[in-house]
Amino acid sequence: MKKILITILALIMFPMVADAKFWGKKATPQPQNNTQNQSQSNNQNSEVTYPDDLDSEPIIQGEYVETIDIEQMYRDMPVPEFRYVHNADPGEYQDIKNSTWSPYPLFRLVAPLYFKSIAIEPGYYLLTPREHEGKWYILFKEAGKVKYIVPCYKKEMVPMDFYKNNLPQIKMSTFQLIREKTLNFVGKHFNSSKREPTPNTYLDASDLDNNFISVIVYWGNYRYYMVLRSIQL
Repeated sequence: MKKILITILALIMFPMVADAKFWGKKATPQPQNNTQNQSQSNNQNSEVTYPDDLDSEPIIQGEYVETIDIEQMYRDMPVPEFRYVHNADPGEYQDIKNSTWSPYPLFRLVAPLYFKSIAIEPGYYLLTPREHEGKWYILFKEAGKVKYIVPCYKKEMVPMDFYKNNLPQIKMSTFQLIREKTLNFVGKHFNSSKREPTPNTYLDASDLDNNFISVIVYWGNYRYYMVLRSIQL
């Protein structure tokens, strides 16, 4: 029995005696591969390089915004010569058949505006974008009739979340929320009851230099640009 205990104790003590830490000494570092050390040293000393034609200057906000000569654009656009039969907008029925109110933005004009020979008198107008022979125009409609036609010089997509950030959000009561969710559920699962949403609209008018006025009509997924004048040119 005594021999067995001595043997076990010897087996336990031998690794400790062999370990350099047991005597308070630091272990001798093992030599590393010289090729690996040289590679790491070269990576630390090297710097990232860029092509010579890469501009390192920061991009200035608005640097690539398209510049348009408004006055020249105004002079170049011709006065529309086409007319609608009985001054009725043929596409209006298609737009309002699923709406309980007019889907077009209302433009309240308190002073006359001009597009060359067209003088737009003060009043209330529903602004409606329409395409004619590949070009876009804004119809000024009063009492359901087209009164003026003004050309657009630009059409583009409405930025994402524009309506969400600029239109007021409707606050509903609990009963209205339940009713709205119920109608949406029925419209989603029954095609015969599906309702087409009314297009979002927005209107932006701002003064420019030399008596020019910029009017941007937002309707659905697109916005339409036109330029008018407060003084006839």
